[in-house]
Amino acid sequence: MRFRIYKRKVFILTLVVAACGLAFWNSGRQKKNELFVQDSDPNRNGKGFVSVGSRRISNETAGDKVPKPDVDNATLVHRSIVYQLNFDQTIKNLDKIQNRPRDDLVVVVQVHDRPEYLKLLIESLRKAKNIENVLLIFSHDFWSLEINQLISSVNFCQVLQIFFPFNIQLYPNEFPGNDPKDCPRDIEKSAAVKLGCINAEYPDSFGHYREAKFSQTKHHWWWKLHFVWERVKVLKDYSGLVLFIEEDHYLSPDFYHVLKNMWSERNKECTDCDVLTLGNYARVHTFSGKADKLEVKTWKSTEHNMGMALNRETYQKLIQCTDAFCTYDDYNWDWTLQYLTVTCLPKFWKVMIPEVPRIYHTGDCGMHHKQSCSPSTESAKIKSLLNNNQQYMFPESMSISNRYSMTAHSPHVKNGGWGDIRDHELCKSYRRLQ
Repeated sequence: MRFRIYKRKVFILTLVVAACGLAFWNSGRQKKNELFVQDSDPNRNGKGFVSVGSRRISNETAGDKVPKPDVDNATLVHRSIVYQLNFDQTIKNLDKIQNRPRDDLVVVVQVHDRPEYLKLLIESLRKAKNIENVLLIFSHDFWSLEINQLISSVNFCQVLQIFFPFNIQLYPNEFPGNDPKDCPRDIEKSAAVKLGCINAEYPDSFGHYREAKFSQTKHHWWWKLHFVWERVKVLKDYSGLVLFIEEDHYLSPDFYHVLKNMWSERNKECTDCDVLTLGNYARVHTFSGKADKLEVKTWKSTEHNMGMALNRETYQKLIQCTDAFCTYDDYNWDWTLQYLTVTCLPKFWKVMIPEVPRIYHTGDCGMHHKQSCSPSTESAKIKSLLNNNQQYMFPESMSISNRYSMTAHSPHVKNGGWGDIRDHELCKSYRRLQ
C-alpha cells in the first residue's frame, strides 16, 4: 500500500514538473515571436527591437569579483537567432533558381540601417542582366524587420543573409558596444586613469577614446571578408570572384557582363592585377568611345574602394595581414587596406577599372558626410545617366586602353579611432571563431 501511495506521489510530482516546463517553454516561444512582430515598433528604442536592460555598474578593483552585465532577455534571444542563422546558412530561392553555375559571381552587400538606400540597390540588381547567375549575400550589423522584408522581396537570384555577431545592437551596454564604464571620447589620459574607466590606457594616436559606432564598420568589414571566404559552406573550394559592395551603391544593368569581360581580360593581359573595381566616384556623362575601355593603375583607397572584386588568391594574401589590419590606428577599413599595401602585402595592389563606372554611390550622407540625404534625387540622376547611354552598354569585348605608371601609395594621414586593445584583439579573433 505504501509503495502504491509513493508511486502515485511521484507520478503527480512528475506531471506538475512537466506542466511547469511546458509553460516556461511556451512563454519563451511567445517572447521570441513577439520580437519579430514588434521589431518595427517605433516606440521600442527608435529602430530595431533591442531594449536596453539596466546594468549594475561596479567600481570594484580588478582584484574583486566583477558581476556580469544584466542583459536584456530580448538581446539574448536576438544573439541566439543571429548565431543560429549564421550556422544554418539557409539559401533562399533555390526552388526558383536551381541551375546556378557553381563558380559564378558572388556579390556581398554590407548592410547597416538605411533601408531607403538598400531598396535602390535591390532595384538596380533586379534590372541587371544575368543576375540569376549570382549568389547574393547580405551581411548585416543591424536587425530590422523593414530590412528583412526588403530582402525577402528579392526573387531574382539566390540569396543568403549573414549577421555580424558582435554588433552594437547585440551588445548595447558592453564592449564591443558602449560600456558605461568606457572612457569618454575627449577626456585626457591622466584624467581617464584617475577616473578608472576601462580603456584608460588605450587612447588613439590623437588622444581620443573609442566610439563604438565608428569602430563597428571596420570590424564588420574584416569579419565579413573572412566569413564569406572561410565559413560560408556553399563557397567551400570556390574559385570565382567575390564582389564587395555596400547598401548605398547602385549598379548598372551591365555590371555582371562588364565584370565577366574584365576578368577575361585580366587573365589574358594583366595576370598580376590583384583587384578588379567596377568604378570610382567620377561621373562620366557620355559613354561613347569609352564603354569598352579599361585602365590599370595603382589601387588607391579614396578612388577604388567601391565595387571591389577579389579572388581567393588575393584574399589569402590579405588575410595573412590580420595583425597589421587589426592594430593599425585607423577606423576606416579602406584606409587600413592602403596601409597594408605598403607595409604587409607582398606588393602594392594593381587594380583594373573600367573608364566608364558600372557602380555609383547614392549615399552622400552617412559616417563621413554631414549634409542631409536625398537618395531619391541621387538615384534619379543615375537612372537618367544610364538611360541616356544605354546604347553603349554591354560591349562585346573590353580592352586595356591605359596602363598608368605604378608607384606605391601610402596613406597620407592616419585617422585614429582604433587605439583600443579590445578592438585589436576582437578583430584578430575572427579567424578563430565560428
